[in-house]
Amino acid sequence: MAEPDIITPSPQFGESEGKPPEETRSELYRHARSLFWRGWRVTQIAEEMRLPRTTVQSWCDRDKWRDADPIRVMEDSVEVRFCALVAKEAKTGGDFKEIDLLGRQMEKMARIRRFSEPDGHEGHLNPKVSERAKKARSKQKKNHFTAEQVERLIEIFEEENFEYQETWWRNVSRRTRMILKSRQIGATFYFAREALIQAVTTGHNQIFLSASKNQARIFRTYMQKFAARVGVKLEGDPMNVTSELVDEGATLIELHFLGTNARTAQGYHGDFYFDEFFWTFGFEQLNKVASGMAMQKKYRRTYFSTPSTVAHEAHPYWTGERRNRNRKKADRITIDTRHAALKDGRLCEDKVWRQIVTIEDAEAGGCDLFDIDELRDEYAPDEFANLLLCQFVDDSKSAFRFNDLIRCNADSYVDWDDFVPHARRPVGDRAVWAGYDPQESEEGDNAALVVALPPDAPGGKFRIIEKQQLRGLDFQQQDALIKAVLGKYNVTYFGIDATGVGAGVFQLVRKWFPRATKIEYSLETKHRMVMKAQNVIRTGRVEWDMGATEIVASFLSIKKALTPKGGQVTFRADRSRETGHADLAWAIMHIFDNEPLDGTSRQGTTILISGD
Repeated sequence: MAEPDIITPSPQFGESEGKPPEETRSELYRHARSLFWRGWRVTQIAEEMRLPRTTVQSWCDRDKWRDADPIRVMEDSVEVRFCALVAKEAKTGGDFKEIDLLGRQMEKMARIRRFSEPDGHEGHLNPKVSERAKKARSKQKKNHFTAEQVERLIEIFEEENFEYQETWWRNVSRRTRMILKSRQIGATFYFAREALIQAVTTGHNQIFLSASKNQARIFRTYMQKFAARVGVKLEGDPMNVTSELVDEGATLIELHFLGTNARTAQGYHGDFYFDEFFWTFGFEQLNKVASGMAMQKKYRRTYFSTPSTVAHEAHPYWTGERRNRNRKKADRITIDTRHAALKDGRLCEDKVWRQIVTIEDAEAGGCDLFDIDELRDEYAPDEFANLLLCQFVDDSKSAFRFNDLIRCNADSYVDWDDFVPHARRPVGDRAVWAGYDPQESEEGDNAALVVALPPDAPGGKFRIIEKQQLRGLDFQQQDALIKAVLGKYNVTYFGIDATGVGAGVFQLVRKWFPRATKIEYSLETKHRMVMKAQNVIRTGRVEWDMGATEIVASFLSIKKALTPKGGQVTFRADRSRETGHADLAWAIMHIFDNEPLDGTSRQGTTILISGD
């Protein structure tokens, strides 16, 4: 109930003229209302409180004091008496008993009010009833959906979709969908919910392929949260679910969450969703396995991803060139894959339904999560075009090849059993190397900190186990974050770019890590580090998690260039919020630089760092 302003200026309000303070106005209103509910008449209240009768009458009429529900009147009376007793300086034993009684009465009235709400039930009045209901629910079938719960899932789903997601839903029955989309427009979120609805309405198994097992588990998390909204707690991996809309005698509906190293998944069958398929290594082979999962005509295949490069194995599938291989000229088809042709989605000549959804399309379709003008300022033009406008990158100008980079992908969740990312000591006392590329300006662009396990033996593999990107931090803040991260590890080498602004961070780091290695950039330094990195990457001597696509983007952003004076070859990167000045790539190259060009590991000196 709103408490109106008292606007009548009168000496009756006190010594000062005009509108009284807000607290005073509220107190006057509450006191007048309390007296009315205790049986006082409007005229009596006005005389007692020295207020104009018209003011009290307007409050009474406007806020319908006479129509107040009994529980509200009771709450007010109890509250007034409770506050009066608590305010007493000298309390008697009877006062304390009454305070306790009033407290219990307020608890009962709170239960009554909760019971009176639209979703109220008997358990809100009686805690014992609520406990019995909980025990009854615990006996319900695990991972089971009633018809009513499925109906509610569909209602929530359709109510919360953006326009472009509604387009995906209208085309859910297509045999094959291939969607090129902007980052962060809710594709994974949407398809997790779509798949759950498909599972409990059709009885089809649902299979999710992602860049890594960790990424696949994001599907699982979204699905669990969606099910929880209708009172179903989904458990298990894989998850086996049942539904009243599916024949009870049928086989359990299976939900599988797989990383793209799951080459032995031939035994699975069902609808499959392939997340970020343009960022996977060995797409041709993996797609053979994935396609086999949905070979039966009743199953559906959905591919969705942000674009990577024209060199990726999936690109011929997107353009239709893969279908034309080894076909007679007369049997070949041409697919228009321009944005103008695919903006609204189209069933193409190869019977694949394709769509391109840029960030601008998402905004036009109701997505209000972004400020596109701000993003245009934050991203370099080529990065904006690639990440948000769904345009493929030509890596021929890059110092690094895309296919070499994605060959370094690993599924850390599956392959690295000696790495526990959320532990206090993720790799125990094993020696690690670290690299730091600072901000290029005090105003704050990107900086990057990378931690890696060095090779166990000459010629072995580096493993990138942690990366942190920093934005807009001053020297002290950067130093504090570096110390906190490295405090989890046994660091034996730490290389820092101390050129320009980086010198400030280096000076602070040297106070607690005196053996930190100072790297001063020059043409020779850049050439040496890039050549070393090219060799390590080309020979497959480094691994990072498949989901770390920003590492790949960072290396791709490094291009050959000529110096303004002298025309000497150097290496530069376009500045953007996503890749910064290739900060992740340079930080990794600082780590590689601790190993001689011939691949013989240097011996580092152990420096134990306190994370305090």
